[in-house]
Amino acid sequence: MDVNATSSSVLSQLSSSRASEEAKSNELGKDEFLTLLVTQMNNQNPLEPQDNGEFIAQLAQFSSLEGIDNLNDTVDGFVSSYQSSAALEATALVGRQVQVRTDTAWMQEGEAFRGVVELPVSSPEVKVSIYDSAGQLVRNVDLGSQTAGNHDLVWDGLNNDGEALPSGLYTVKAEARFDGEMYQVSTLLGANVNSVTLGSAGSSPTLNLAGLGKVSLDDVQTIMQ
Repeated sequence: MDVNATSSSVLSQLSSSRASEEAKSNELGKDEFLTLLVTQMNNQNPLEPQDNGEFIAQLAQFSSLEGIDNLNDTVDGFVSSYQSSAALEATALVGRQVQVRTDTAWMQEGEAFRGVVELPVSSPEVKVSIYDSAGQLVRNVDLGSQTAGNHDLVWDGLNNDGEALPSGLYTVKAEARFDGEMYQVSTLLGANVNSVTLGSAGSSPTLNLAGLGKVSLDDVQTIMQ
């Protein structure tokens, strides 16, 4: 081991630490500023009072410093309030169903599978294809002509032959005709909220959705009844 190099490194760190402490000690807080200002006023020469412009400038600096501190406190309060509200909202969702923008969701056998097809503009033809976890097409749903906006999709869990399909993950591919060509469009699909993980400071809570995994509360588009 190079003793000289080690000693140099330790001295360098010590010097940096001392410089940082000196910089902090040289910072002027609002309490020190006010004390300095009052002392200056008490000890000024009555025959040569402080210039009004300079005095007003110092008061303005103090007012600005106080305003910044108050603003920081207010912002911190808003952030804390928002995080508390988001946490309460998230925990209230456990056991309920929400919709997020995705093309894959869990279908529970015997229950209606619900979703939403999002159309940016009107379309003369909208159709939905549903695939199982193996990628096999199991059901076609024709929604016909639709105007721009969100349109409900309800699937009874049956395949094209009318047979009930087992519970599992299914992929929904929605397409709409625009200007003579078919384009894939977005879908909102539902999932049950199994649990919630509260976020750290500044982050949104995370929902653990059945079949989908972790999703941010910010990504929830609809809360189902």
